[in-house]
Amino acid sequence: MTETFDLFSIKEASEWATQYLGKHVTAANITYLVNYGKIAKIGENGLTLVSRTELLHYYKSYHGKREIDWKEKLGDDLNWALSFDYLKESDTTKHVHRLHPYKGKFIPQLVEYFLDSHTDSFKIESYFQKGDIVLDPFCGSGTTLVQAGESGLHGIGIDVSAFNALISNCKVLNYDLQALNEEIDRITAALSTFIVGSRTVEFEQALLDALNTFNNQYFPVPEFKRKVQQKLINGEEYGQAKAKEFLPVYWKLVNKYGIELLQPDTACFLGKWYSKHIRKEIDFVFEEIKKTKDTNIKKILSIILSRTMRSCRATTHADLATLKEPVTTTYYCAKHGKICKPLFSMLKWWQTYSKDAVKRLLEFSTLRSNTFQYCITGDSRTVDIFNILQAKHPSLYGIANKQKIRGIFSSPPYVGLIDYHEQHAYSYDLFGFERKDDWEIGPLYKGQGKAAKENYAEGISDVLINCKRYLVDNYDIFLVANDKYGLYPQIAERAGMQIANQYKRPVLNRTEKDKGAYSEIIFHLKKQHKV
Repeated sequence: MTETFDLFSIKEASEWATQYLGKHVTAANITYLVNYGKIAKIGENGLTLVSRTELLHYYKSYHGKREIDWKEKLGDDLNWALSFDYLKESDTTKHVHRLHPYKGKFIPQLVEYFLDSHTDSFKIESYFQKGDIVLDPFCGSGTTLVQAGESGLHGIGIDVSAFNALISNCKVLNYDLQALNEEIDRITAALSTFIVGSRTVEFEQALLDALNTFNNQYFPVPEFKRKVQQKLINGEEYGQAKAKEFLPVYWKLVNKYGIELLQPDTACFLGKWYSKHIRKEIDFVFEEIKKTKDTNIKKILSIILSRTMRSCRATTHADLATLKEPVTTTYYCAKHGKICKPLFSMLKWWQTYSKDAVKRLLEFSTLRSNTFQYCITGDSRTVDIFNILQAKHPSLYGIANKQKIRGIFSSPPYVGLIDYHEQHAYSYDLFGFERKDDWEIGPLYKGQGKAAKENYAEGISDVLINCKRYLVDNYDIFLVANDKYGLYPQIAERAGMQIANQYKRPVLNRTEKDKGAYSEIIFHLKKQHKV
């Protein structure tokens, strides 16, 4: 039996944990531990209490040990100061950095560390000053451009993917937020009217009511997750059995409301991965966006639609990042510990992401400096940066032509890890962008064999050779990479550069299921000095 003096309220537990850990722990953090079965819920009549002893045991299971454990596995040269282990997810996804999901991006604090002018025991000199230009030839979703704007630098990005360039540019554009809100309200009202006749709203509410009753009975919170944590029950086996038990209820509602499931034409991504109802809504909203007269607002509305589409694919919550097979029925969701359902209307997510986008854009508008940022769509191995800037962004071209680019901060793709076009296939289908999969360096589909590695090394060095034509003579280049194949020394040599320094950092804030010890290196390259 737990002694009374050992018990904390949620608020008291957060205050104690903050003092014990030496960093801020919110009441929500404690509630998370309870809801996900990490610690027991104690108390009755609506009062939730937790045990200090159990909290202490939980924190001691990793607190203070991770750095030692990781250095044992990855080496004593691991620079823990660059772990940013004190950050919450809301810090690493601040303002426009979470405007749209994107695989394989680095956290903004890492970029900020090297772009700002501070020095410390690890970064003994500053490399960029306010007013400088930083280049990211693998721009991705624009993290470097955004942080350049926040740090008082101009930024130029290049990306082979037209959609990536759209994401990046939407993050750094200036908007009339009142006009944006008006367009969002117009489209939301139109969509609400459009779906009235489909009966999807009535169906989803009836399905939710049935699921709530079923889940409350068979998957009580937090007791069920607690039992799974303690291995008192096999969550997967139990959940699958209950999912089958609920299916007759689901099919009865589908038939009652005349719900149409997957589309008959599954040749394209939009045909395969969306219910017929959601596909109709996507097409409807896209046509409404086309009516928008302001070009910048039209672009950001397209990004909001794309983010909405990603969350509305016919898949389970656990498989959003890596799709397996389309899901058209209710299913057991290990992530949430209950029976969940696929989506049948995008209205809710459109409203959520619209509101979130405006909030993030407003926040960034108060932080950004009076500088220019722009992402070019093109192949970094061959693109004529200044020529394109002159046509697309004359103001930034004028500055770049006068002072040249100070340096590079970028995270090149890894060998055989991600197909960068395929991760946003839904948007390529809808918006009609031309795909340049063959231009990608180190894509997943080329594998990790000898030829792939050689092609990768050649591609990265060709990018550096092309880009250094636009850099100041005493440039500084920072490339973030997990160089497990040891390719970067030869890449630097090929490009006529030398590795001036290496920063090996632990990667703690990963979204992949594999949470094991993992590191990456920030290679600092400079012009090769001839002997």
